[in-house]
Amino acid sequence: MTIKDFLTELSQDNLTLFALPIFFIALGIEFYIGKKRNLELYYGKDSKASFWMLIFTGIVEFVPKLLAFIAFYFLHEISPLKDIVGRQWWAWIALFLLDDLAYYWFHRLNHEVRILWAGHVPHHSAIKMNFATALRQGVGERIHKFIFWAPLPLLGFDPLMIFTMVAISLFYQFWVHTELVNKLPKPIEFIFNTPSHHRVHHASNIRYLDCNHAGVLIIWDRMFGTFASEDELEKPIYGLTVNITSYKPIDVATHEYQAIWKDMNSATKWSDKLRYMFYAPGWSHNGEDKRSKTLRKKLTDAALYE
Repeated sequence: MTIKDFLTELSQDNLTLFALPIFFIALGIEFYIGKKRNLELYYGKDSKASFWMLIFTGIVEFVPKLLAFIAFYFLHEISPLKDIVGRQWWAWIALFLLDDLAYYWFHRLNHEVRILWAGHVPHHSAIKMNFATALRQGVGERIHKFIFWAPLPLLGFDPLMIFTMVAISLFYQFWVHTELVNKLPKPIEFIFNTPSHHRVHHASNIRYLDCNHAGVLIIWDRMFGTFASEDELEKPIYGLTVNITSYKPIDVATHEYQAIWKDMNSATKWSDKLRYMFYAPGWSHNGEDKRSKTLRKKLTDAALYE
């Protein structure tokens, strides 16, 4: 296949383009309801930054997505399962589960490895929880994102099938970015990622940090120990533990990369420089350890001695 053939094939992955008008209509409805109820769901500068991140990610993602599609094609060609796994109903169910598991680990490691966090953090820098924040995707993460899906073509799933499932997952995830939906019935809350679970994920409260990395199914968080329920007595505080003060698009997109560079320059040992890149956010070679697990342990220990 030529590049032209790959582009033609990739152009069929257009679910997101069809979804965008729906997203903006939903955003307008949410904004109207918030205004009518005096809920202050939106903040102008915050939302404007979200729209800029949407544009940035669309630009940055094009080349990595094309390269991933080409790589997936060749991986699929060498798969011993390519003539067994087609687009049967059971194959779509299997792909749904595998895609969701891949997303969980992609998302979780984006929080637990600082250089990956730098690419994801624009999404979490929003100080409001709304549908505009759903569109505020991480810019740098688009570069490494598809690595986590690379095993799937080796399991016999064709590239367009994989990209379609990724788009379906993202479509679902848009709807969990809202404060207008309270907790859903318990069976749904137990199995699926819901607005309640995702509010926890976006919160900067210590007990909520780095929890609920789910895409569609919350079962992965329950299985791998990263689940936290939303406590009615502790309202989520959105944003970062230390919020950025600039709403300039370039600052929102790159501020953590700048912070990593600064921290690496402050360290003299190469081992510490590398830790600033690959340890979780909050680690310091000469200061307080502010990684989420450390902060949560201190909070738990303090509660035990009260």
